[in-house]
Amino acid sequence: MSAASGPGGRSARAAGGTAVHAAVDLGASSGRVIAGRIEDGRLRTEEVARFPNGPVTVPAGNRATLHWDVLSLYAGVVEGLRRAAEPHGLASAGVDSWAVDYGLLDADGALLGNPVHYRDARTDGASERVFAHLPAEELYAVNGLQVQPFNTVFQLAAASGDAQSAAARDLLLVPDLLGYWLTGERVAELTNASTTGLVDVHARRWADRCLDLLRERFGVPARDLLPELVEPGTVVGAIRAGTGTGAGTGAAEGTPLVAVGSHDTASAVVAVPAATPRFAYVSSGTWSLVGVELDAPVRTEASRAANFTNELGVDGTVRYLRNVTGLWLLQESLRVWRERGREVDLPDLLARAAGLPALACVVDVDDPRFLPPGDMPARIAAFAAETGQRPPETDAEVARCVVDSLALAYRGAVRQAAELSGTDVEVVHVVGGGSRNELLCRLTADAVGLPVVAGPVEGAAIGNLLVQARAVGAVEGGLDDLRRIVADSTEVRRYEPSGPQAPWEAAERRLWS
Repeated sequence: MSAASGPGGRSARAAGGTAVHAAVDLGASSGRVIAGRIEDGRLRTEEVARFPNGPVTVPAGNRATLHWDVLSLYAGVVEGLRRAAEPHGLASAGVDSWAVDYGLLDADGALLGNPVHYRDARTDGASERVFAHLPAEELYAVNGLQVQPFNTVFQLAAASGDAQSAAARDLLLVPDLLGYWLTGERVAELTNASTTGLVDVHARRWADRCLDLLRERFGVPARDLLPELVEPGTVVGAIRAGTGTGAGTGAAEGTPLVAVGSHDTASAVVAVPAATPRFAYVSSGTWSLVGVELDAPVRTEASRAANFTNELGVDGTVRYLRNVTGLWLLQESLRVWRERGREVDLPDLLARAAGLPALACVVDVDDPRFLPPGDMPARIAAFAAETGQRPPETDAEVARCVVDSLALAYRGAVRQAAELSGTDVEVVHVVGGGSRNELLCRLTADAVGLPVVAGPVEGAAIGNLLVQARAVGAVEGGLDDLRRIVADSTEVRRYEPSGPQAPWEAAERRLWS
């Protein structure tokens, strides 16, 4: 069976004769399956399925644990692939998701339990326990990774000795777990694996020093648990029969599953419609990942002190970036208001926020208090009071504070990424859901002092589709060629900077002087 054939050797083509590809794109609040086809050098996409996602709180002894409902996600993936494949089959499929979280399999290949959510409190203090045996400076020299409490290396240290860890024989990150269920093949795609803290980012392989640390100090046999690393663009296997309940995957059976840039940000960066290599990017969603694309990692002490990360990208690149708490603050605020019986319309909220004075109140969006779910308006008010600012009182004031604060964080991250990497940045590309937020994009241009190009919204899905299409021969070329397809296929909006930099500089001093 050829790579672009469906079950029974049928050509995996749309009615017009164009091959159809399916991107499974899983985010923190929803999952979707996007069908795409390339016609006349342009990518045409259609959302064929969308399903909810989010943390599930489950009692665990004397505490509650946050989990992902990965079984429900898998059901949504199977149904979405079935829809995407009707009636002519698929040329390829690929899965991307958020990073760091994983599932453990027993000796029979069965899932031991739903993956624990990265916002769960089990990692409290875990990084300090790791650093007691391997100083942060030495760990950074190997993995080049920003210290986040939920990095997989810290999750594994925190979970050492529990019943699931003791019974585990394999560890698969979320997109690889779904790929295993679809194909029966166990791999670790490199862009996502690089977020674990267990990869040598220079050698692009598992880091012996990190694996030895987990075994010797925490009793975690990571070397035995982790599968083979594969580069994005690798065809992992074919989607099997019997991979779902009911109708199963239907016409998707036999479809090649490609290991795309399975960290959603890696796929989103592929979809940056850049006309120059001198760009910075903001992949803006629940999280905002802000950085530049490099050929080699930056593992200097200045980089570590600034908490920048070197995540691996498609085609041998490095995503040099900082993880910034993103629209999560606004999403949680909306949830809290709605739980209290206040239906808040987001476009109306942002329109009212746009009419308020700029930078009246700003917060450090990366303060640890904003990481777990909870009452964000109250936390924002408390932060403001602690820093001598008037707390926001109305919903519009809260929204304005969040958007101003995000733009301020983007300003710092873009400027530091350029300085630490020696990169000249001429334009900032905003991709993902945040690219639809006109107020955020306009303020980002003002804060950074550079033009902002907003779009595409479905950046991760588009990058996913292009990498898998190239893997099965539907398109050719390097990243520049793929980005040219994106530029020719999507509508973007450009925002020019306006106003002086002095107010933004004053806001920075208010928070960090």
